[in-house]
Amino acid sequence: MNSSHISPSAKIHPSVKIGPYCTIGDNVEIDENSILHSHIAISGFTKIGKNNVFFPFSSIGSDPQDLKYNGEKSFLVIGNNNTFRENVTVNPGTKGGGLYTRIENDCLFMVGSHIAHDCIIGSNVILANNATLAGHVEIDNSSIIGGNSAIHQFVKVGKNAMVGGMSGLEKNLIPYGLYIGIRSNLKGLNLIGLKRKGLNNNKIKNLNHFIENIFDKNDSIENNLNKISNDIKLIDEVIEIINFIAKSNQRGLVTL
Repeated sequence: MNSSHISPSAKIHPSVKIGPYCTIGDNVEIDENSILHSHIAISGFTKIGKNNVFFPFSSIGSDPQDLKYNGEKSFLVIGNNNTFRENVTVNPGTKGGGLYTRIENDCLFMVGSHIAHDCIIGSNVILANNATLAGHVEIDNSSIIGGNSAIHQFVKVGKNAMVGGMSGLEKNLIPYGLYIGIRSNLKGLNLIGLKRKGLNNNKIKNLNHFIENIFDKNDSIENNLNKISNDIKLIDEVIEIINFIAKSNQRGLVTL
């Protein structure tokens, strides 16, 4: 006897492996070679790509934890090759956030991590155990959120950034930035991430000087950026940081 409840309306590729005691709702789509180990609940208008793995007691696509949510049709879109460990929760979007929560590819969400409504998660992102994202958070590619950390709503985390364990981040974190603490300051560059990316010591040194200069408290960030030499502004990683600052929202920036 099959102990799982799978809606006949769900669109599930024949190669998907579904373990015992899973529940899959009417509007769920799951593409090739995904694995649901056991006790998985997938609901809502949830579209899942290829080769995703879900461990026991994951809850994917359940209603947003937002008092403004009024039952509107909203969506969760998950890419390929992601791993959702035990007790991970992911909510779809809301009307106030564009109706979509999106996760790209090759991410790892460790035990108990939470992705709230309207979050946008890039590729190769890691959320360690019990990391929590509030609504409307954006995490760019190859960033790491440490265990038991919390990210405030509407905060943006740039690519290759790292938030250390047991941190509370309430402002935007620049690409390649390192943040540790509760309502604290930027700690410098994510050196481990930069080395993994293949940057040499000279380039890392230039990036470090750039960060120190733009966050010099003797002047505004805008004026400090105007003082940066043109050759430094041609560095790819510097361009990414400048673009991130230009697009920063009302949350403001974590600074040195």
